[in-house]
Amino acid sequence: MPRQDSTATLVEEVPEAPFYIPGTGSSTRPRCTLKHGDCFAVLDSHADIGATPGGPDGIFFCDTRYLSHLEMLLNGKQPLLLGSNVRDDNSILTVDLTNPDIYIDQKLVLSKDMLHVVRTLFLWRGTAYQRLRMQNHDDRPFDVRLSLAFASDFADLFEVRGLRRERRGTATAEICGETGVALNYSGRDSNRRRTMLLFDPAPERLSSSVASYAFELQPNEYRSIYVTVKCDRGVEESRPLPFRKGLRAAFRENKTASRGMATITSSNHIFNEVLCRSMADLAMLTTGTPQGPYPYAGIPWYSTTFGRDGIITALQMLWCDSRIAKGVLRRLAAYQAREFDPLADAEPGKILHEMRGGEMAALREVPFGLYYGSVDATPLFVMLAGLYAERTGDIETLRELWPNIEAALGWIDGPGDSDRDGFVEYHRANEKGLVNQGWKDSYDAIFHADGSLAQGPIALCEVQGYVYAAKRLAARGARRLGKHALGDALDAQAAKLAERFEAAFWCEDIGTYALALDGQKRPCRVRTSNAGQVLFSGIAAPERAEKVMRDLMRPSFFSGWGIRTVAREERRYNPMSYHNGSVWPHDNSLIAAGFARYGHKSAIDRVFKGLFEAASYMDLRRLPELYCGFQRGRERGPTLYPVACSPQAWAAGTPFLLLQSSLGLEFDPDRNEILLRKPRLPPFLEEVTLYNLRLGQSVVDLMLHRHGNNVSLQVLRNEGQIMVAAVYS
Repeated sequence: MPRQDSTATLVEEVPEAPFYIPGTGSSTRPRCTLKHGDCFAVLDSHADIGATPGGPDGIFFCDTRYLSHLEMLLNGKQPLLLGSNVRDDNSILTVDLTNPDIYIDQKLVLSKDMLHVVRTLFLWRGTAYQRLRMQNHDDRPFDVRLSLAFASDFADLFEVRGLRRERRGTATAEICGETGVALNYSGRDSNRRRTMLLFDPAPERLSSSVASYAFELQPNEYRSIYVTVKCDRGVEESRPLPFRKGLRAAFRENKTASRGMATITSSNHIFNEVLCRSMADLAMLTTGTPQGPYPYAGIPWYSTTFGRDGIITALQMLWCDSRIAKGVLRRLAAYQAREFDPLADAEPGKILHEMRGGEMAALREVPFGLYYGSVDATPLFVMLAGLYAERTGDIETLRELWPNIEAALGWIDGPGDSDRDGFVEYHRANEKGLVNQGWKDSYDAIFHADGSLAQGPIALCEVQGYVYAAKRLAARGARRLGKHALGDALDAQAAKLAERFEAAFWCEDIGTYALALDGQKRPCRVRTSNAGQVLFSGIAAPERAEKVMRDLMRPSFFSGWGIRTVAREERRYNPMSYHNGSVWPHDNSLIAAGFARYGHKSAIDRVFKGLFEAASYMDLRRLPELYCGFQRGRERGPTLYPVACSPQAWAAGTPFLLLQSSLGLEFDPDRNEILLRKPRLPPFLEEVTLYNLRLGQSVVDLMLHRHGNNVSLQVLRNEGQIMVAAVYS
């Protein structure tokens, strides 16, 4: 009998989506992030880049890694870490380091903790600024030998994510005088990219990969070295500002961006920290665009314009900062598809899924330059436009967007419903595109009860709800513009859709809505969190909404840290998967908003409490994109998902939508009224104060105090005569 290869059964190719993000190991040092505009940095706890394995380290600009290595050595050794902190507003990373013990011939010649090194970093306008400040705390002179090794691979972000390329462009390096090095890349897309490193003062030695300093520090003497990394796109641009001027400019910009936004304080200091971090993350991720502010989806993988993520983040924040919604709507309207392009999954009226500015997108090695493979962004766009008009009374913006709204409705009733059965479906037109095109876009996220994957075209349950809500809101918007006949027609279409939806999607045998209908119109009889988002849209019949709520709050779904994406009994349940058993904060926030719509406030309390307590265990009190769905254990925190984006915009927006859902906050600009419908506070909050709550030109401050299941309301300030009322029936 021939000898068998003992490893043969161990090596088996695992099916995966083409844009799967691999997790190949843990990183030696924790990572932290900074961002400004289209530039972001992923650095380790020492503020190094690429010094230890693991993690997508680098300074990135427009979907390209402009610096892949930056490592500081002190007297030939890695320094010891004292502490590493990101400022509360995410603007600055400060790292405290010191020298290690140094031995020569097994004799200690220099004790540790004599030299204090502070690395201070921030980003501003495509440039990374760094100051190295060294002070000698020894009673003898300290001979400092400091080196900074640097390099750039100019990898496209999708290469960093794991895709391999057969051909790349050409990289060169040149020394520019005594203080600068230019790392250049000529891409196959005919674009030139350049990383310019500037050192001040001039290093003692400077090569194309290392800058070295050697000097003596007297007792208590200190000295600073400045390193500037400027990301250019092949054109000569102005020199970066000096460190201090750049820092002042960055502070001014951050302060200006936060003006006009509502703020929140509470009686719970940990919840205040969660809110502070969420607001800082949203401020960092929100990027100025020609159309207005836009929240980029997340770092490191999604730091760009995403349609679905931007819309949902704007929905979460609409009550406290409506400017985000306006920027999102105007940007997505500007890039709305106007023609058929199968390579981009584009069809007239469709709203963008994502856009990319890297070399691989330009060469169409990936389809994401301008990519429209999203089935839900289009109805969500119409929803956001309607909700924005109702929150602000901004008729002029509604009128400006109306052609885009009508085009989106045209897609919903046309290409979006290719078989004309009244439901919106997806089926990718490009084999390089996404297989699944709802928010659960993993290759294995849409399946039947036996675990078999659903074949398209696929109609997702929550998407039909989005279409229902979009038509209801568009109907009200049409009437605001005097289009009453159109409003009546849209309302009639929504009512008819609700009837068809109940008949096709409700599964009495599992007590909830089917995840989807496959290409043969067979229901995917799987219990998922998607049914909770059906409630968010308002399409569900009230008695069935209550059944969905009760199911989602059972241990099958509710882990103690939030609602899982898939019930534990389902065939593909895996608490460590991306979409089949994990907990997503934004998903929970939309489900909680659905509970509020149907009056189930006690369920909101449990969801809110679970996510708050999860955040209390997280680094920086930051809710990540997702975490694992393991059942909550005693005296231990939630289990992290290894490659989750953190920060992530719609995770950062989660506490704000949860608070709105608890308080039942509603706005009526026509009557100049703020309404709190059945207001309630979760058990961990005794008191909440809302400052600078705006309606038109008016502003109020409100204080709410919990009394058991009831809430008292006090108006602290009212400028403009806003009517504030609480309704408890």
